[in-house]
Amino acid sequence: MRISIVIATRDRQDYLAHALASFEHQVGAPSFEIVVVDNGSSDDTKGVAERAHARRVVPVRYVYEPEPNRGKARNAGMKVAEGYVILFCDDDIVAPPGFVAAHEAAHHTASMVVNGPILNVSGYGERPKPTPANLSRAFLCTCNVSVPKHALDAVGGFDEDFKLYGWEDTELGVRLREHGMRWSFAWDAYIWHIKPPTDNTLVVETRKALERARMARRFLEKSSSARVKMATGAYGFNLFRGRYLLNDKVLAWMAGLADGANVPAPIRALARGQFLDGMYLQELVKTLDEDA
Repeated sequence: MRISIVIATRDRQDYLAHALASFEHQVGAPSFEIVVVDNGSSDDTKGVAERAHARRVVPVRYVYEPEPNRGKARNAGMKVAEGYVILFCDDDIVAPPGFVAAHEAAHHTASMVVNGPILNVSGYGERPKPTPANLSRAFLCTCNVSVPKHALDAVGGFDEDFKLYGWEDTELGVRLREHGMRWSFAWDAYIWHIKPPTDNTLVVETRKALERARMARRFLEKSSSARVKMATGAYGFNLFRGRYLLNDKVLAWMAGLADGANVPAPIRALARGQFLDGMYLQELVKTLDEDA
């Protein structure tokens, strides 16, 4: 087996069904399997995986990991994976027909971490092509990345102490870089990331921002380099801004703009970004001050 696609999922059976279906239409791909890691679902996630396997187009394995923990789920998938390369992606994606082949083609040596463009779209009917705006310099983003299994094993996989949302993939990327792995960006290995506005509400994104801020402390405990401080926002002026320049009234005003039905879309988007950044920064300062 050349590639194992590891998908961690929880209570998102409809998304998962679309993702698995897209992998049944790959063209020019090497031998590959899919490992679905059910991270404590209460819906029919297991049935979706079993029905996909029964179609006999692509081998699909089902693994159950009851504790909601992204790192733990992906580690569980890696343990049973038979591929030389592990390809991580999320459940809310659609893979174009050349996706797996593009990842395979980018692994010129045994020391490559291959990322591809992530194209956020609002629904399954949208099929844009990548543009320069889709370039990301992230060393490892588990929505669309492939890594030789030997490298993941050598650094110990994901840190399972990242129990909330955020940073577990970035932190793994730091260890892979230190292990001598090289970054590569394969433009042909793009993926469509389904982000309906009804699912990605301000409430949902705020929860993620707060969890990311709490997990930033774990990241900084493991690595206090300038690169990590910049990535997490834990540097001089930014922390000063969080402590003394942000206040609840300003954030409430931004939230009102972000959710305002009569507010022009560009202003809503700008306010949303500023509000989420402010919530993250406030929580980051609070979390770091607890340790001071």
